[in-house]
Amino acid sequence: MQRRVVQDAYRETVAALANALEAKDTGTRTHSLRVRHYATDLTAAIEPGLLGDPSLEYGFLLHDVGKIGVPNELLQRRGPLSPAEMRVMQLHTVIGAEILADVTFLQGEGLNVIRSHHEHWDGTGYPDGLAAQEIPLSARIFAVADALDAMTGERPYRRPASWEAAAAEISAQSGRQFDPDVVEVFARE
Repeated sequence: MQRRVVQDAYRETVAALANALEAKDTGTRTHSLRVRHYATDLTAAIEPGLLGDPSLEYGFLLHDVGKIGVPNELLQRRGPLSPAEMRVMQLHTVIGAEILADVTFLQGEGLNVIRSHHEHWDGTGYPDGLAAQEIPLSARIFAVADALDAMTGERPYRRPASWEAAAAEISAQSGRQFDPDVVEVFARE
């Protein structure tokens, strides 16, 4: 009973933190909830054992928590960012991992998702330039779910794409941005 109370308190705290972030980054209302759903379903289809790590769900919800450290004018920019501004935006993965590094219930796959969800299969992502199997599987799965929602959701800088157009773009990036095995399962689901 006490364990359940603590788990519920963790979940409520994480949801409150995700809501606080979405209040700051107005282009992402309910993004964390949608992407958690997509990522959980995709994880269940690829490697259900990962779902046994309780930190994973929290990582899905808090993947962009580091944007708390990004200036509002960059988050709400309607046009493209300069290279210097893009470097600041890219720091959100490191900031998020640092903010949450000592949170016990995020140790494991949750922290991997927060730090590595913008790594690319071909090694051109950030923050560490990891490639292929160096990228934690949880982050490779989450990257597809996050991209799907980013493309189909409302953003201040562009109109949403259709589900079909987003799925086609994800397939086109197989072997570049995304793990080909994850994309293959995504395409079937």
